[in-house]
Amino acid sequence: MNHDEILRTHGEALELFGTRVHAVRDDQWGDPTPCTEWSVRDLVNHLTAEQLWVPRLVRDGATIAQVGTDFDGDQLGVDPASVWDRAAVAAVAAFSAPGALNRTVHLSYGTSPADAYCAQMMADAVVHAWDLSRAIGADERLPDHLATAALREVEPYAPGLGASGLFAPAIEPPADADDLTRLLCLLGRRP
Repeated sequence: MNHDEILRTHGEALELFGTRVHAVRDDQWGDPTPCTEWSVRDLVNHLTAEQLWVPRLVRDGATIAQVGTDFDGDQLGVDPASVWDRAAVAAVAAFSAPGALNRTVHLSYGTSPADAYCAQMMADAVVHAWDLSRAIGADERLPDHLATAALREVEPYAPGLGASGLFAPAIEPPADADDLTRLLCLLGRRP
């Protein structure tokens, strides 16, 4: 993907996740998600914290050590949807700044081009939008172009994700699977 496509799909993925965050009812924050270790609140907090890292890593050029524990623990407070909104807007702004996608960022696994980091963040938001949709009973269908973009992003490194223990082992998708189903199966989710 070129930089315009990366920025567009990243922004759309965050918007999609945000619509699901705003659909969470007060009585659903403790409900389970397809991410077996996480409640709805844990999942939203995870993706919110990821967005909070973006300005520090992309705009400021900070390292993981410099950020330290700033975004550990609960970031959502008493108004999770508003906290999500602010974090998402700040992440989009950091990635959209002139020249931002040409920078190098310091991630937990080493340095990376910022455009690759943005694409990874897009794929993560797409997958977690599905997770959140399932958890709260929202529409699990996601825009085809976002599912396709996320699948293309994840396919090259999916085997390593399964081996990391952070994701369930991949499952075989049906022969006629669409890109969303293929993506979910690749990441060990059962559509």
